[in-house]
Amino acid sequence: MSGPLQGIKVIEIGALIAAPFAARLMAEFGADVIKIEAPGDGDPIRKWRKLHNGTSLWWYLQSRNKRSIALNLKSPDGIAIVKRLLEDADVLIENMKPGALEKLGLGWDVLHALNPKLTMVRISGYGQTGPYKDRPGFGAIGEAMGGIRYTTGEAGGVPARVGVSLGDSLASLHAVMGALMSVLRVKTGQGDGQVVDVSLVESVFNLMESLVPEYDLLGHVRERSGGALPGIAPSNTYPTRDGAYVVIAGNSNPIYKRLMAVIGRPDLADDPRFAQNDGRAAQAALIDAAIAGWTSYHPIEHVLAELEAADVPAGRIYSVADIVADPHYQARGMILRQRLPDGVEVAMPGIVPKLSDTPGAVRWQGPVLGEHTDAVLAQLGMTAADIARLREGGAVQ
Repeated sequence: MSGPLQGIKVIEIGALIAAPFAARLMAEFGADVIKIEAPGDGDPIRKWRKLHNGTSLWWYLQSRNKRSIALNLKSPDGIAIVKRLLEDADVLIENMKPGALEKLGLGWDVLHALNPKLTMVRISGYGQTGPYKDRPGFGAIGEAMGGIRYTTGEAGGVPARVGVSLGDSLASLHAVMGALMSVLRVKTGQGDGQVVDVSLVESVFNLMESLVPEYDLLGHVRERSGGALPGIAPSNTYPTRDGAYVVIAGNSNPIYKRLMAVIGRPDLADDPRFAQNDGRAAQAALIDAAIAGWTSYHPIEHVLAELEAADVPAGRIYSVADIVADPHYQARGMILRQRLPDGVEVAMPGIVPKLSDTPGAVRWQGPVLGEHTDAVLAQLGMTAADIARLREGGAVQ
């Protein structure tokens, strides 16, 4: 293993998206991530979305660089193994329902006494406290109650999903951030490990900009606005002659003037009403109509070339086909060619962020269920006979 997190041991007791994605990010930068899965079927994401030879393509991405151990948490021997794994671990990442680990005898008091340096990252729908803590929560509910679904979609239309599991992924990012802050505190001798309490709802809410003060002070409720950016103009999505769409962000004062020059509207560039953003925002429909009149007359490539030449930020709406074919994505190492267990080569997303001295890496794809059970138990000092006994008793697979 290599990377800035080399030497950091992470135990994952997670399923589907939030906890596994957080652990994946740490594994990509060198952490030794041991994923505990239930014997039999393992993590349900193994069967989610599109499958290849019976295994989800998402699984190969979500669990790369992890070691899989199939462990029965309903078995006393299985719980004993978890405790042994945690004795020298730096981080535990879990996304079970609040109270579930406590019922297994793996609550914070027990684990902190076992390993005072352990950081326990807990991801749940609503957090470990509060009146909603016992409610089941998925990423979609986090998006709904965190505020982002209300603001997503066409004006006056039905609240829309953004197209990916945004709530889970935002929780994962907050989980990694909290884990690293806690581990840094431990490694620099400033204190013991602690609980990192991550809520799906709060992770979404944390991105909601100035919604709260706008409402509290001004009584303003931000509504759905389609591709526009209300209060900031011009910034919108515009059609082109060949049926494509381009996003143009011409909302700084000098960029606005350059944009108006490109579309042949010097009158709008020189109008004193539009010298500042507040004046432009008040007449956003007029300005948008002028821009759309120009974009809809030209094909997308002409629009992009003209705007790039004028140093106006713009980009076409990309599908996944556009992303995979894009030379910039390729040059940045964001499209990696990987081989699946049967030898088939497939494109996978690259690693973010880019570190100059200790970059992340993909060392292997998501493992077979229990692929590393024997190796992990052997590292705990167990003999082949010990492992065979555990397997016969149903504690491991």
